[in-house]
Order: sequence, then structure tokens, then C-alpha cells
Amino acid sequence: MTDRALAVVRAGALTTVQDQGRPGHAHLGVPRSGALDAPAATLVNRLVGNPTEAAVLETTLNGCSVRPRSTVTMAVAGAPCPVTVDGRPAPWGAPVRVPGGALLDIGAARSGVRSYLAVSGGVAVEPVLGSRSTDLLSGLGPPPLTDGTVLPLGRPSGAHARVDVVPHPAPPSELVLRVTLGPREDWFTDAALGILTTRPYAVSSASNRIGLRTEGPALERSRAGELPSEGMVLGAVQVPPDGRPVVFLADHPTTGGYPVIAVVHPADLPGAAQATPGTPVRFVAVRHRR
Repeated sequence: MTDRALAVVRAGALTTVQDQGRPGHAHLGVPRSGALDAPAATLVNRLVGNPTEAAVLETTLNGCSVRPRSTVTMAVAGAPCPVTVDGRPAPWGAPVRVPGGALLDIGAARSGVRSYLAVSGGVAVEPVLGSRSTDLLSGLGPPPLTDGTVLPLGRPSGAHARVDVVPHPAPPSELVLRVTLGPREDWFTDAALGILTTRPYAVSSASNRIGLRTEGPALERSRAGELPSEGMVLGAVQVPPDGRPVVFLADHPTTGGYPVIAVVHPADLPGAAQATPGTPVRFVAVRHRR
């Protein structure tokens, strides 16, 4: 392996390789995957001079530690967290020059869930169906990182950004999700539709890259039985038998048999990637199909 490589010293709770994902393969049963907080992944790539589609590392809650084999530029954004290089504080949300052999450590998130690390040249693992993203549902792409994993890096294609600070939304203290009701809102009572859009929910600790699960009042159906499996989309709000809404995220299944009561506006999904367990959730209807 060349010196264009990155060694994982501490993999953390869950660190994966992510890019913009592999949309367009749902007819093959392949989810889109990709970075859950896409704006944060785009930002760190811009900070180090990478194209938007370059692969980055997505960490979960407690960060990770990596050691490049040659001098690179790195940037960390997403969930705010401490960043150090060989134990010395380094800036978050700005490009950092890291010498070969030095240890960059991403600490535990101070708020939010997922931090993103870009390296000049991008993570150059072998793409699968046009993407380098790890997909936890289908198993496509590289497996979640473990201590000792060595990742190849691409060649830098541009100069890093010259910035002192970059604007980036803070993780939500309340997650407001705008939804369009349907396509199966007619499977629920009028009372359930009112509850969904007026009563508070909270993020469940069972949430993951597949879906954001909620805790709160159950939604009552107006119909018994189950639907035949039908296509699912990013942001679909599916209601399983316990009646608590689940918001499908990047690694969601491409089909499902539980009714979808609503679909979340795409612009609100990055906030769902950073909502910690217990965060209040509010669904706001922007259009009613009845």
C-alpha cells in the first residue's frame, strides 16, 4: 500500500465510510445509503478541497482516531466535538494540516450524534454500484470500521479552503419535521392524524441509520390487516403495529408492508441525523391530501 493511506487507531461506537450514496437502485432492492447529514459531509469536503462526491468518515457519538501515513489536510464538522492532533487542540469546522504519522482524534460529540471527517483526496475504497458508502441494511460497501483498518486515500484535486469559521446549523433542541400526509393516511383515524401533527414525540434510543424511531402516543388505525409490500422512499413515516411513527433514513428498506402515514420534507432530514435520544419531535403537516 502507498503512503496515501489512513490507519484507524480507534474506530469508536460506529464509524462508516459515506458519500452521496447510491440512489436509483431501489428496483434492485438496494437502498440509497450515503451520509445521513449530507450538508455536513459536503462542508468537510469543501474545507479540504475535495469534490462534493468524495467519500468521508461518519462517526457516531464518541468519534474515532486516525493516523495518516503522509501529510494530509483534514476537517471535522457535523456534531460539535473536541478535535486534537497528537494531543494538542485543533479547530473544529476548519481545515487542519496533519503530518504523516500524527494522530488525529475526534472526541465525543458535545451535542448531536454524527461527526464527519474529510481527508484531502477522499477515502478511496472500492466503489459498489457507483458509491463507496457503507450500507448497514444490505451490507453493500465497506464494513463498519474496526481498530487497525487501513483505508486508501485518493490524490488531492484542489486547494483547501481559507476560512476562519464556517456557518453550520447546531444539532436540534427540538426536531421539527414538515410532512406531507399520505400515501396511506386513510388507514388511520381522524384522531390519529390529529395526534400525529399536534402531540409531542421524542427520539427513541433505538434509532439508527435505517430509521429514526419515536416514543409517544400510538396512532390508531381505521383499517385492520396489512398492506402488500410496496415501495418505500427516504423520509417515509411508517407506522408499525405498536403505533409509534418511524422516519426512514438513508439505509431504509426499499419495500415495506406497514402503512406510510406521511413523508418528511427532504430538507428536514439532516436534523434527524443529529437528534439525540430524548430530543422532542414535532410533525408539522404542510399539505393534507384529504
